[in-house]
Amino acid sequence: MEPPVALIPALRDNYVALLHSPDGRSVAIIDPSESEPVARYLESRGLQPLAIFNTHHHPDHVGGNRELQKAYDLPVYGAAADRDRIPGLTHPMYEGDRITPAGLDRLGVVWDIPGHTRAHTAFVFADDGLLFAGDTLFAAGCGRLFEGTPDQMQASLARLRELPDETRLYCGHEYTVNNLRFAQAVEPDNPTIKKKLAWAVELRRQGEPTLPSTIGEEKQTNPFLRWNETAVKNASRQKGALDDDPVSVFAAVREWKDRF
Repeated sequence: MEPPVALIPALRDNYVALLHSPDGRSVAIIDPSESEPVARYLESRGLQPLAIFNTHHHPDHVGGNRELQKAYDLPVYGAAADRDRIPGLTHPMYEGDRITPAGLDRLGVVWDIPGHTRAHTAFVFADDGLLFAGDTLFAAGCGRLFEGTPDQMQASLARLRELPDETRLYCGHEYTVNNLRFAQAVEPDNPTIKKKLAWAVELRRQGEPTLPSTIGEEKQTNPFLRWNETAVKNASRQKGALDDDPVSVFAAVREWKDRF
């Protein structure tokens, strides 16, 4: 039987995630940046697509919507606030809405996690211990603030940080190695970061994905979830943070990463 989630590489460094039904025959497609590799994967394995879930409107997350929707007659789920920016949106979603496409047999809940964009959705499948975070939370990183504010992003990350440690994190890009190199610059004496960086470098050398991560791992290695740690607070002050307020620490570290 197929694993619960498959990752399809797309574009330069994107992943399209496929969430399988328990019987392994059907899938929901999360953030199809392009259609061709997804269609090829579905056809080679005889899988039935059931729906498209979009975390946000950026083209590298919705670029395959129209062609996949046309080929398979799929519903498209995404933030209602992005109804004019998500191609083919049929199911505008709001905070707390449940996602139960017929045939998927898994229960997902919509979380609003703005910051990277003004409307950004996480799909949380708590019963399965799965988080699809788009470009809000990466392995060892977080998304740039293109439309949101530091207050919004820090609040979104704080919310995701409260998920159980064993929750598996799937995000939109293969950024882990570079993110861990930055994390090591923030916390050069953190042995867990050093160990995970070596692990990630070897996986990428073999052409393997570094995802999923887990919330527990992120709490140990991701500087954008570690604003309460003394080393991170000290580093943030060297980069302009005026105090140890979590938003100030986060904002200084995020600006540092933008220039890293």
